[in-house]
Amino acid sequence: MDQEIEQVTALYQTVVEFLVNYSFQIFGAVFIMVIGVIVGRKAGALVKKQCLKHEFDPTLSHFAAAFVRIAIIVMVAIMALSKVGISVTPLLAIFGALSLGAGFAIQGLVSNYGAGLNIIVARRFVVGDTIEVNKVKGVVTEVHLGFTMLTDEDGIQLLVPNRHIVGEVIKNSKSGTLVESVIRVSYDQSPQQAIEIIRAVLEQSTQVDQERKINVGIQDFGESAMQLGVRFWVPTASYFEYRYQVNLAVFEALHEAGITMPMPQRQVHLVEQQK
Repeated sequence: MDQEIEQVTALYQTVVEFLVNYSFQIFGAVFIMVIGVIVGRKAGALVKKQCLKHEFDPTLSHFAAAFVRIAIIVMVAIMALSKVGISVTPLLAIFGALSLGAGFAIQGLVSNYGAGLNIIVARRFVVGDTIEVNKVKGVVTEVHLGFTMLTDEDGIQLLVPNRHIVGEVIKNSKSGTLVESVIRVSYDQSPQQAIEIIRAVLEQSTQVDQERKINVGIQDFGESAMQLGVRFWVPTASYFEYRYQVNLAVFEALHEAGITMPMPQRQVHLVEQQK
């Protein structure tokens, strides 16, 4: 019992001596760290505000703000550690050794962050663009260092690791998606009349992007009908909704004008077999 009391007393004296000798250093380190965190947040917010004020890309603005904030906090942390007499050099050596040992385990993470930095700096696409890569398509809603978030018309979020984007073929159609349709028209109808009706519907539609070219023409000659190709652009966020509305408007306009759209036909000849 006496030995345990002596151990507790010795530990208490050690703690008291440490606080007496290093209390000011500890207080100074904590104070520096708190001030550093506050300054880092303020500086990051200021950088973000200035970037947005000068109409920089939102993704690049967020990245610049985060980089400034983290850089300030790291520098302040180094100052705080030196304040209490802790040398940073051995810590950096240990960190380097651990990084080398864990490098193989975090290859995917590092490659994602490297690819994300490439995307942000090169500005291959920005928030609001419609991209298609690796058979995945959607509107870019967020770009992070590790992944890019896409959203389709149904509101489903798709998280694509950035390493699967960089180095691949990217289809970027900005904010719209191309609609391609084929309308069958009977050969006894005037193709020019049908084309003019369809074009008039598309040019008057508020769902169709009028800033992009609208194409309507004879695409092919089928066995029982002419095939009119129709190409126009709609906002990706409402792709199916607008496509269905435009299709209905085209059908009603053609029906009202008396333009027939025949179904595929087959002629079957029965040959009587002689006995």
